[in-house]
Amino acid sequence: MPRLLRYVVAIFIAMITLHYILSLTHDQYREATSLSKFTAPYFQDEELLGEEEEDLLDESFNPAHNEPDDSPPAVFPSNNAYNQSLANATFVMLVRNSDLDGTISSIRALEDRFNSKFGYPYVLLNDEPFTTEFKRRVSALTFSKMKFGLIPKEHWSQPDWINEEKASEARKQMQAANVKYGGSVAYRSMCRFNSGHKLLQQYKWYWRVEPNVKFYCNIDNDPFKYMEENNKVYGFTIAVYEIPATIRSLWPAVTDFIKEHPEYIADDNAMGFISDNNGLTYNRCHFWSNFEIADMDFWRGPAYSAFFDHLDLHGGFYYERWGDAPVHSIAASLFLKADQIHFFQEIGYQHDDWAHCPLPNDIWEKGQCACSQRGSFDYDVSSCKPRWDSFIRSRG
Repeated sequence: MPRLLRYVVAIFIAMITLHYILSLTHDQYREATSLSKFTAPYFQDEELLGEEEEDLLDESFNPAHNEPDDSPPAVFPSNNAYNQSLANATFVMLVRNSDLDGTISSIRALEDRFNSKFGYPYVLLNDEPFTTEFKRRVSALTFSKMKFGLIPKEHWSQPDWINEEKASEARKQMQAANVKYGGSVAYRSMCRFNSGHKLLQQYKWYWRVEPNVKFYCNIDNDPFKYMEENNKVYGFTIAVYEIPATIRSLWPAVTDFIKEHPEYIADDNAMGFISDNNGLTYNRCHFWSNFEIADMDFWRGPAYSAFFDHLDLHGGFYYERWGDAPVHSIAASLFLKADQIHFFQEIGYQHDDWAHCPLPNDIWEKGQCACSQRGSFDYDVSSCKPRWDSFIRSRG
């Protein structure tokens, strides 16, 4: 055996012997060099993945947070405590396990364009328990805190005061007329469900996010903080007309409420956006609520709570197909001052076939937007953005 090789072998044997002796005689050394020290984080993830989801309980799931205490800090902020200037806010997604790919796509886009710089948490809600695979894959997208919640069945089921025979007949008629979601009970339950879930109670602000949406521009300024610092309550990017067949009795129910509760109608409100004749009829304009940033204290307040209960007892969520978008929009337009509603020009956004792309060139360029300004829905024949512009101009 060559002399150099003999030296290497001798040194290796000496190191093994020293390691063995130290392991027997020094507990701290044995603990520090144990194989379990290095595999522990992965086994912790396995245990977390195997936990059963408890109904309605606050459940957090993020393998990125299960590192040992001596691990290096994450590159991105992990929660609101990382930056004390953040608002008390969260993203909210109402999704199903079958929406996994679309959920991943939306969160990835949102992280890339905005949240990787801020670290706001997520709350994901489902009417059935999330699968382990869903939680694992979605949680891997961000260092932000992520919570998964189960919607109580009594919040999702058709109320017992609804006449099912009447509701079923309405669904059949809408389905025959090719009304979107016309035959779906689940869609109606989703529209009826409001922002009252236990996991949302700790937050003041929310940003609603749907599966399969796109964010086209960098968002360098915090929309939550803008809303908070400028006395805004409701923010939108797209405004559209509602399908007439889905809301035939909605406005009569609204006018009944206005007569019964004039104390809730705000001075200098936005009635001029939703009605062309001072409230006699509804022009069907609403803010598209698949994107909305709002103060949840507004939805929890006495005006909206009374309004929702009034509409709920009319049964229109099930006898017709009242959507959450017109209900939210009418409430915001009546119970808020007009200047508390904000249009987010700078947020390039797409849901289904409709997209908002910033039209001012300086905003489009600053945001490095990937959308076509010519393809923006803002002034499409189906858009209510021109009505919003006209209403704002009329206020002077």
